[in-house]
Amino acid sequence: MSIKLDEKDLAILTLIQENSKLTANQIAKKIGAPITTVFAKTKRMEEMGVIKEYRAILSPEKLNLGTAAFILAAVSYRAKNEDETPISQRQVAEEIARFPEVQEVHIITGDWDLLVKLRAENVDAVGKFVVDKLRLIKGLDKSLTCMVFETVKESTSLPQTFRKTQLKP
Repeated sequence: MSIKLDEKDLAILTLIQENSKLTANQIAKKIGAPITTVFAKTKRMEEMGVIKEYRAILSPEKLNLGTAAFILAAVSYRAKNEDETPISQRQVAEEIARFPEVQEVHIITGDWDLLVKLRAENVDAVGKFVVDKLRLIKGLDKSLTCMVFETVKESTSLPQTFRKTQLKP
């Protein structure tokens, strides 16, 4: 079963990705639809989970969190002692996700098990996070920290290809 979205739904999604502060009236004018239609379509897409949430995107630099790092982490799947139970990749990921400095945690394929995105005040703060927090997590085997020199693109928007593809429930 797929979710059925029409051109007006897709136009609304495009607009709110660009600026979620647009009012229903502003959206209605931009897509040429009655305001009641915009309200109804937006509510329906929220209920279906197409629209997950609305949020502000803050400037990390202005909030003294301008240093970004990506950390690759490997999980030790085997218990060190016979009386210990093995730690799962998901358990380690969930533990890392609890730290407020961590923006994203992804379970990945390849030589590494996890990809972590971190925001901090400076390089020293990243180092303290890795040494004093990350490396103390049970089941974490090793990590590789990649400091970000410059961000060329960072976005929360989904590509417009959703206009052309089959939508999943």
